[in-house]
Amino acid sequence: MMDWTDRHCRFFHRLMTRKALLYTEMLTTGAILHGDRPRLLGFDPSEHPVALQLGGSEPQALAQSARIGADFGYDEINLNVGCPSDRVQEGRFGACLMIEPALVADCVAAMKAAVRIPVTVKCRIGVDDQDPAEALFSFAAAVKAAGTDALIVHARKAWLKGLSPRENREVPPLDYEIVHRLKKAHPDLDIIINGGIATLDQAQAQLAHVDGVMMGRAAYQEPWLLLGVDPLLFGEAAPFTTAKETALALMPYIEREMAKGVRLNSITRHVLGLFRAVPGARAFRRHLATESVKSGASASVMADALAQLLDSPNESAKESAKDLSSVAA
Repeated sequence: MMDWTDRHCRFFHRLMTRKALLYTEMLTTGAILHGDRPRLLGFDPSEHPVALQLGGSEPQALAQSARIGADFGYDEINLNVGCPSDRVQEGRFGACLMIEPALVADCVAAMKAAVRIPVTVKCRIGVDDQDPAEALFSFAAAVKAAGTDALIVHARKAWLKGLSPRENREVPPLDYEIVHRLKKAHPDLDIIINGGIATLDQAQAQLAHVDGVMMGRAAYQEPWLLLGVDPLLFGEAAPFTTAKETALALMPYIEREMAKGVRLNSITRHVLGLFRAVPGARAFRRHLATESVKSGASASVMADALAQLLDSPNESAKESAKDLSSVAA
């Protein structure tokens, strides 16, 4: 989710669910240790609970970065051992670390010693020619022994050579069953499943086998799904009952951030998928996409985009949980 789940995206998503744990885009230890920390790590207090996702392979650098993240107020530190991009491999982090479970365990142990908040790991079921039945289980045992608080498993292999990052999200077949087996083997370790889960009904079905579900692209591309998370999965009312109410609630944030010099498109690019099967949704997207990038664009662009929507019966968040979740992202 690099370049996707920035602070503007997370603020927007938090408007639709109070309960879901949000994750930052992956940040490297080098960026955190040597970059503009307020810009990279700053977030709105309303984003809680929010986890900082790190990329790196040097235990002490990760420990220092975790400590910095904890000082910024993050609720969890997550080590990404699942990203398969060439850039990530060149930096010796991401999915290539699946072949070095002992090193990852050292990294987890160093972070655990540095912070008091949960430290978790996100991984694949294996890479390249690894046998997941061996690789995943040995990897899980190593990070569990090091003290990880949870393991988030993208239920696909990663092919480090031959597939692009996009293809690695779609081409390798999903194997949910092996993740379910992993949970049975480690009943005392929180196991969260990820990969190809596009609806809330699918997420709810997975909860019969694992402790949690991570949704990435589906939640980003079809953010209206999030209105159903609290009612369906947590038994609580959603913060807002309709997508349009959510968009209106975002307006004060847009105005506040633009007053600080943030460009309108930096915020509204995350909102394009908010309306589905709503009369005027295409006009909403077109207006927002074309006008928000123009020099001098103001918050009124968002208001004008919302005016493109035609009045129609809006489903409640509870209805969205039951009905809209059946639509694949």
